[in-house]
Parts: sequence; C-alpha cells; structure tokens
Amino acid sequence: MDFSHINLKGKTAIVTGGSKGIGYGMALGLATVGANVVIVSRNIEEGRAAAKDCEAKGVKAHAISCDVTNSAAVASMVAEAAKTFGQIDILINNAGMNIRKPLVDVLDSDWDTVINTNLKGVFLVGREVTKQMIAQGKGGKIVNVASVGGAIGIPNLTSYCATKGGVVQMTKVWALELVEHKIFVNAVCPAYIKTPMTEGWLTDKARLDWILGMTPMGRLGEIQEVAGPVVFLASEWANYITGTCLLVDGGWTAR
Repeated sequence: MDFSHINLKGKTAIVTGGSKGIGYGMALGLATVGANVVIVSRNIEEGRAAAKDCEAKGVKAHAISCDVTNSAAVASMVAEAAKTFGQIDILINNAGMNIRKPLVDVLDSDWDTVINTNLKGVFLVGREVTKQMIAQGKGGKIVNVASVGGAIGIPNLTSYCATKGGVVQMTKVWALELVEHKIFVNAVCPAYIKTPMTEGWLTDKARLDWILGMTPMGRLGEIQEVAGPVVFLASEWANYITGTCLLVDGGWTAR
C-alpha cells in the first residue's frame, strides 16, 4: 500500500499489541511513513522482531514488554517510551483478545479476562499516554482499535462485543475532553481480517461462509486495509476528525 502522500517523520507512535496480526501491520504502516515506533507486547522477543522489521523501513523502533491490564506496568511503559524518544505523538491502542462462547457457557473468569484486556487495558494505556501528551503541550493522535462488534451484535461474543462497544464510547468521551489540548481521538472498527490467528480459526467452512455471507464485498479484509485508515487517522490529513469510529467492514454494517 502506498502511503507516500503522508509524512510522519519526527513523530513517535506507541502500538500496543504491535508484535503480530493487525497491530504488526499498523506498526509497519506507521514506520513506512517515517514514524518511530514503540512496539508494546507481552512477548518481548516477538516485540523485538517486530521492532527490527520497523527499523528496516529506516526509522527507529523500540520494544517494551507490558501487561496492559496492570496500571503500574502501563505507567512504566509510557515513561520508558517517552524517555527513549523524547516524546509521544501517536497512540494506537490495539491490544486485545477474545474468548468465544455462548452466553450460558461464559465463565466469570472469561468475562473478567476479556474485559480487563480489551476495555481496562485500553483505558489504562489511553490515560497514561494522555497525561504525557498534555504535559508535552503539542497535541497528539489516539486511535483506539474497536470492532464491528462494537456497532452490531455477533453471536457467541458477549464479552468481546461489550468491550468493543465500550471502546467506541470511550473514544467519543475522550474526543470531547481532549480536543482543547489538540489531542484528537478516533477509533477503527474492523470486521473479520485475515491474519495468522484468524486463518486457523476460519478453517471452519460454515463459520467462514456465514462471515462472507454477511459481508457485501464477499471476502475477508487484509491487514493493510486496516493499517491504511489507521495511518490516515494518525496523520495531519485527519486534523479535522475527532470522535469518529471508522467502520472497516467490507460493507457489513451498511445492510
């Protein structure tokens, strides 16, 4: 994908969950247009590998291991990122997970795990990065990664859809609160994207057929098709956009 019309040289971006899948694609997209990248991942070796790939784009990159559900760990991560690069200009709040079960089979522990990662984690990282951006006094961009499941219901995804709906609402609240600081906050809401993780899960033909049947474009999304909108929202081309939730869903929600 050609991002040559966008220039983020001199900017520093944090990408949570940036070592693989959609997060990895976003990190590479940002590096492609010149942003220095902080890869945040639980697995430091995977994070370092992703950082090396970003550096191959001609930028600086740094990997930090962090549990985004732990407020002390998040504060330490943000402090390290700011110390390493001098400032934080962009946050891609992407770390997330899922436990797929019918409502009656969802355990308390399942609910807590998904809520803590997808909702509390986004909150904690957003809060700490916002403090840093306000202290810098230069504004910034926050892109929260929600989901089409934040706009519609999807069977067997009670916890996941609840968290992604929460991310959508947090995005709107933060946009209103932070606009005076020139911190612009938006979200992307992808539908099903082809990643190494979903490729295995979507070997179930009935499940894949259902997804394709719900998607007017008749196919899964590609990682770069999420990275593109994220890079745009992180750039100056999106300076009059805040509080929006961009559906990257192949037309799913147009029905």
